[in-house]
Amino acid sequence: MTASPARDTANETREQERERLERRLARELGRAAGDFEMLGEGDRVMVAISGGKDSYTLLHLLRRLQRLAPISFSIVAVNIDQGHPGYPVETLRGWLEREGYEHRIVTEDTYSIVKEKVPEGKTYCSLCSRLRRGILYNVAQELGCTKIALGHHRDDVLATLMLNLFFAGQLKAMPPKLQSDDRRNVVIRPLAYASEAMIARFAELEGFPILPCDLCGSQENLQRKQMQALLETLEAKNPGTKASMLAALRNVRPTHLLDRGLWQRLGLPLAPSEAPVDDDAVPGGEGVIAADRLARPAR
Repeated sequence: MTASPARDTANETREQERERLERRLARELGRAAGDFEMLGEGDRVMVAISGGKDSYTLLHLLRRLQRLAPISFSIVAVNIDQGHPGYPVETLRGWLEREGYEHRIVTEDTYSIVKEKVPEGKTYCSLCSRLRRGILYNVAQELGCTKIALGHHRDDVLATLMLNLFFAGQLKAMPPKLQSDDRRNVVIRPLAYASEAMIARFAELEGFPILPCDLCGSQENLQRKQMQALLETLEAKNPGTKASMLAALRNVRPTHLLDRGLWQRLGLPLAPSEAPVDDDAVPGGEGVIAADRLARPAR
């Protein structure tokens, strides 16, 4: 049967959209990788693939970069089958084989541990992620990997920033590149600049076989979900909020924060007579701070 012109046009438009999104995402990935020197000649990169939209997209874009980059690096996809009831691991295995990815499926029953250790009504994510991270670190060593690539994107970074700000009393987000505490592994997040909405649409157009998470994905009252919802509300009311927040993380002014330890590490003066002056914070912009506001209590 011959396809109608209208259907051909629709398919063409869909393909054009897919190509456009792929180029934009690849550009964001390349920018993040370049800014933080995530990849080097001869790297063996373990891509932690969960079966979600983010890790599929990361794997796809890293292979694209592998073909185009001036450096040579290899990729191996690693999935952890954590023992979730009904987890369709064969769906993921079949896709990896059809797409020609080197891969390893690791079976570790962390599901039972989490269900046993976490009281009913509490969130599973913290313990689950720690167990998963430990497994990934060990597998990376076994496979001779020099980098571990995770699929966290811009919205994950911003939600983490807000979680720490609101609930932990810390001003920090997800680092795009870090060395693990045991110094054995380097973790990278090449999608740190990419928006979740763009990734979600690209994954839909690519037709990735998305696998559900029946553990943390079933918990509706997670603080992270609250922060994600707040971010979406702010973005809807003020388009560009997320982009501005990401820009803020790249434009930090240490002298305008209240961390004495940070000032000391940066060699900034703490003595009152030498304290930095913010003209904008002084009425009239005189650049003068009253002596009684700076004076230390007499001993």
